[in-house]
Amino acid sequence: MKFLKILFVLLFISHLSFSQSVISLMNRADLFFETMNQGKFQEAHDFMDESVKNQISVDELKLFWLRLENSLGTYQSVDGAKSSVQGEYFQVLLTCGFSKGSQPFTFVFNKSEKLVGFFIAPKPTESAYKLASYADTSLYKEEEVKIKFAEGEMAGVYTSPKKVSNFPIVIMVHGSGPADMDQTVGSNKPFKDLAAGLAAQGIASIRYVKRSMVYPNTFNNAFTVKEEVLDDALTAITLAGTLPGVNKAEIYIFGHSLGGMLAPRIASLAPHLKGIILAAAPARKFADLITEQNEYLYKASGDTSAAGKQQFLESAMDIDKTRLLKLGAIAPDSVILGAPASYWVDLNNHDQVATAKKLKNRILVVQGEKDFQVSVRDFEIWKSGLAGNKNSMFKLYPDLNHLLSVQEEKGNGTQYRLPANVDINLIKDIAVWIKETN
Repeated sequence: MKFLKILFVLLFISHLSFSQSVISLMNRADLFFETMNQGKFQEAHDFMDESVKNQISVDELKLFWLRLENSLGTYQSVDGAKSSVQGEYFQVLLTCGFSKGSQPFTFVFNKSEKLVGFFIAPKPTESAYKLASYADTSLYKEEEVKIKFAEGEMAGVYTSPKKVSNFPIVIMVHGSGPADMDQTVGSNKPFKDLAAGLAAQGIASIRYVKRSMVYPNTFNNAFTVKEEVLDDALTAITLAGTLPGVNKAEIYIFGHSLGGMLAPRIASLAPHLKGIILAAAPARKFADLITEQNEYLYKASGDTSAAGKQQFLESAMDIDKTRLLKLGAIAPDSVILGAPASYWVDLNNHDQVATAKKLKNRILVVQGEKDFQVSVRDFEIWKSGLAGNKNSMFKLYPDLNHLLSVQEEKGNGTQYRLPANVDINLIKDIAVWIKETN
């Protein structure tokens, strides 16, 4: 397996600034196809960089489109952007929708957003998500809610148990980067699993789309976790207290990964919370955590080439750039590893363990030993740091990965391509903990 420089950011650090470029290129690709859909092939040809225009004529472009329409029907939309950087080029994988079905295409752009290539891509090999066996829809109901902020609102789902009243509620807070309300990763939907499993245990939940997923334009400039995570979590807490059937004295936060790292901070801003659940939560600084992840993935790749080692060393240097404690001469919106300098300064100046020590809220820390993104080392730091806190409880699960599903080996991100549900034993443990009397 060849080690790629982009592996060290896999599902961990925020790619908000780069995602902004992806949105622009996604729109550019959509306009390119729509222009051909309207029969304007000369205009479509002008989307291409001068260096490649002579490689495909206007007539060849027209012939390609006519064959595509004959096979897939009328062009309708694009969706599901995935991206990577290839030297001086940006590669964007989009699922393009047609009247007869969908087909992934890869579009390659230069820094001027000129098209230098596009081609049909293989359809995804990921298996479809499977509803958990414990998701008994006869035991709960779901309804849409809205998480509102000044510039708009995000869709959410309120899942509540049937035939139960005055029940606890858990608000789910995402990990890093843009994410949907189910915290979908490959073929896994851990928040959807948790909502169903907790509801079957008589516990309600709120899950919602992360702001950076639907409003990437609000993250163009300098920002911190306040805009990315905290504000919307606090809005959801307020909303929870207004929902029918909810016991206002039993509101909990379930923070996953970055969400767990920030859960103590959220609780410090909402002291009426009953408790917080830290799931696969970093106890260290991001740079330390990403360094560990980078080293693990490099060793696991088996890439012993000089090029692979050079990529690894360059990644390490990039990670070190995030260790900012103050802005100094650097501009707040200067991008480092996909996030602005202001973001790194905010994270690096916050001690999540020290914040948790000061809390009077109940705290549950859960961690999987098969997690290659957040290791047992973080769990031990939480356990040591909160050892004197009588309101804290800790549980380590030998077989769980970062998405809280049972795995046979630690592995890497490829395991997320296979459907796996959040472990029912973890869900039951959370439910028992919530229902315990102090």
